[in-house]
Amino acid sequence: MMMHKIKVAVAALGIALGLASCSDVRINDHDEWKPVFDKYKVTEGCFEYYDNNKEEANYYNKERCSKRMSPASTFKIFNSLVALETGVALDEQMKIKWDGVARRPEWDKDLTMAEAFKVSAVPYYQELARRIGAKEMQHYLDTVQYGNMQIGNQIDQFWLNDTLQITPDEQVGFMKRLYHDELPFSPRSQRIVKGMMLQETANDYQLYYKTGWSSIDGAKEDILWVVGYAETVHRLKNPKTGEMQAIPHPYFFALNFSVPKNSDSKTLVETRVKLLHDLLNEAGIHKY
Repeated sequence: MMMHKIKVAVAALGIALGLASCSDVRINDHDEWKPVFDKYKVTEGCFEYYDNNKEEANYYNKERCSKRMSPASTFKIFNSLVALETGVALDEQMKIKWDGVARRPEWDKDLTMAEAFKVSAVPYYQELARRIGAKEMQHYLDTVQYGNMQIGNQIDQFWLNDTLQITPDEQVGFMKRLYHDELPFSPRSQRIVKGMMLQETANDYQLYYKTGWSSIDGAKEDILWVVGYAETVHRLKNPKTGEMQAIPHPYFFALNFSVPKNSDSKTLVETRVKLLHDLLNEAGIHKY
């Protein structure tokens, strides 16, 4: 028990040092974003984004951004990385056959990892975790220092049953390391997962993310996530050559909010992405 507490403290310190490693990093609170949450009747929520080029951390509800919660389906990012790195999945086209249990139409078929990621198919990723095994999974959780690094005794449930927990702030740090290929996975594994995360493309703009919905029996509320990064391209003239150069500008983010149990699922599936779009608009990252 004492060793676990030490590991958790080290992990939290690592995230803090990661954001504060440069003396020029600025931290900004944005209470003015509250009307964006109010628009969607979200009373308990937070949003954090890190501006890579300006080295700025921006928060709404910083206290909640430091609270650990179940990652739910945002863990599919990590699960995919481990599957690729261990060879359990040779690539994103690795197919797992449907087990014949009726759950949802979009899940009830043979799926590749890319397809399962897109429709957030829980059974596919549970089977992936079983094939990876507890030993390898724990190794990478510890190496990455992902959240509280806890698996418990159910290899196919720990990211769903509140055993594994992570803060929005830690999610942002995880996205930053993924973008820069700084995680302890091969560049190929990280490139494949980033490709699966791509959701929107426009002129000089790309949006990458994974959603999550934690609905745990006995909990008073459900928790929703959108975790990822946006990348804009600024075109600037090189003062020496006079040529125009494309300068990428990434922003790493985590959106998290709670809703009452038995809330309308169809509405909330749309709400979390609309809320993200509005927050990116307020932050000046992209206009929707």
